[in-house]
Amino acid sequence: MAKFHSNTERLLDYWRERKVDRHGPPRASINPADLTGLLPQTFILGRTAPGEYLFRLIGGLPADLHRRDLRGVDFLSLWTSGDRQRLGAAMETARRTAEPLVLVASARADHGAQVRLEILLTPLRAEQYPLDRLLGLYQPLTPLAHLRGQAVGELELTHFGAARQDETQSHLRLAAVDGRQVGSRKASLQPDGRNPAA
Repeated sequence: MAKFHSNTERLLDYWRERKVDRHGPPRASINPADLTGLLPQTFILGRTAPGEYLFRLIGGLPADLHRRDLRGVDFLSLWTSGDRQRLGAAMETARRTAEPLVLVASARADHGAQVRLEILLTPLRAEQYPLDRLLGLYQPLTPLAHLRGQAVGELELTHFGAARQDETQSHLRLAAVDGRQVGSRKASLQPDGRNPAA
């Protein structure tokens, strides 16, 4: 079991309430007014090709963290080159299976200050093209004040996995970036996004 930040849990619960059977919720079911307090941390990615997800809408926190306008920027370009392929595969799996994906990342500013982030990606179902959007959330796990207003560099993936729901609480099926699985084999994702138990 892995407990997420309360803001991550809030958006996960909101997404699950709108999920239809095994399909992601339709984009039209997401009402920004329902996400008061989370909007500065949220963003929407649009899939333009396999493994290519561009920022379509973005809140103030991710833009401030990277110190640039991210609209039209490929989400994977924010990550280290060694993380992009496995993360892209995991995002394609999340889109195909309509399962939320939780990423834990670290990033440094030029003066050396480091921050940790929990990033949630939840698939949305479009009216014409299934699951072509991802609703996301940037949740800092460490204070951002010590960045002193500097932009962070490339995001480095610590671990990631599909956020599953059971009878009691959500949990994370983790996979370590270096290939070591965290948790049981049945409850783990491989770094390339495949579920060995599937």
